[in-house]
Amino acid sequence: MNVHDDLQSPDEHVRFAAYLDRLGHVADAHEIDLVSRVLTDPDLSMAQSAVLRHLDRRAAGFFSSPAYGGWAQRLTQATIDHPFLAQRLREWSLFRAITLKLPWRPENLLASSNWLQLKTAAGTNTEAIEILAAEGRTKRIRNTARIGLNHLSES
Repeated sequence: MNVHDDLQSPDEHVRFAAYLDRLGHVADAHEIDLVSRVLTDPDLSMAQSAVLRHLDRRAAGFFSSPAYGGWAQRLTQATIDHPFLAQRLREWSLFRAITLKLPWRPENLLASSNWLQLKTAAGTNTEAIEILAAEGRTKRIRNTARIGLNHLSES
């Protein structure tokens, strides 16, 4: 059985693994088409999970690159009907702005998910970390931010 057969498997675990494999090796020119195809799987929860893993891996790999903006815009079009995925893309863009010290708004950070707040609290932008130490959504986020501030002040 090859990966193309796996994409037709009745077992969602087999399809999930096949989707991750295909997404992990897709050429940039075919990425959006493949993401769109994955998101047509009858098991939408599994499909979105595979795309989320791909999105996180790709965004983490090149969020600091100038190519990020075009990629995020293209992927936003492919995920527009999937609110969680679209939100994650917006949060990666906010994380990028915070990390690269591009313009960003504190209220957007405070309105973001626990995932982004925790990721930012463990980062290097002192302004963002100070905001999260004081107003982060959870005790864990506030504590992570305070620890981060201590490490930054010791450096």
